[in-house]
Amino acid sequence: MKIGVIPARGGSKRIPGKNVKPFAGKPIMAWTIETALESGLFDRLIVSTDDDAVAEVAVQYGAEVPFRRPPELSDDRTGIIEVVRHAILWLAENGVDAEYVCCMLATAPFLQPETLARALQQLSESDAYYAFSVTAFPFPVQRAIRISPENRVEA
Repeated sequence: MKIGVIPARGGSKRIPGKNVKPFAGKPIMAWTIETALESGLFDRLIVSTDDDAVAEVAVQYGAEVPFRRPPELSDDRTGIIEVVRHAILWLAENGVDAEYVCCMLATAPFLQPETLARALQQLSESDAYYAFSVTAFPFPVQRAIRISPENRVEA
């Protein structure tokens, strides 16, 4: 089964309620949900959240919220990997075998269905366990990675 996961907690400190704030006429996370659904790639599209307002918007725009993210995975220090792992484990515990899992950020309104399709194709044609998007940027180097000629991350 192909699963889309959108992490969207409610406790942003810099921009309170950022995942449900209006952007170009609808909540910002609605853009990601609509793109994921439009792509037709996912058997299930799940929003991982701890917040009622986020859950309401997610369901309104066609995503599922089958569980609430626990408080220990809803703070400023929790990474996306832990959140996606939680979603995968929840699915497995509830009888869902996730063949592919795609994590999409709630605050990525310019994501395109074609990009998702291309990423799935590249991943399925490789022996990699996961793929993620990157872009070139001049700074800060502390967040930089190198890509090998084989399109693999280098340490």
